[in-house]
Amino acid sequence: MVCSGVRHCKIALGFAVIFDIFGFTALFLGLFVPLELKGRDFGDLLVYTGALLVLMSLGGWVMWYSGNIEGMAAQKDLGGIGNAVDRLARNLSRKIYTHHVNKGP
Repeated sequence: MVCSGVRHCKIALGFAVIFDIFGFTALFLGLFVPLELKGRDFGDLLVYTGALLVLMSLGGWVMWYSGNIEGMAAQKDLGGIGNAVDRLARNLSRKIYTHHVNKGP
């Protein structure tokens, strides 16, 4: 199957790809094609519009990537290592929090 790697969130992927295509097209047209109409240059408008579309496509890429992350392993699958990591993270978090609280103004 051609799209077997795409998996979930195909709408977010489509959104990202379409915005990338339009964004980069507008960006490169604004950069390399002299666009003047009645003495006014519209290249800057295309550059800004293209950059905005490419930035908006990042939202689609993040949604697509986040939707394709497989679930975390169950706690019982992690065994003793998972509990040790949990304890270490909890202790580190407490130390940082108490240091920040006790630091004061």
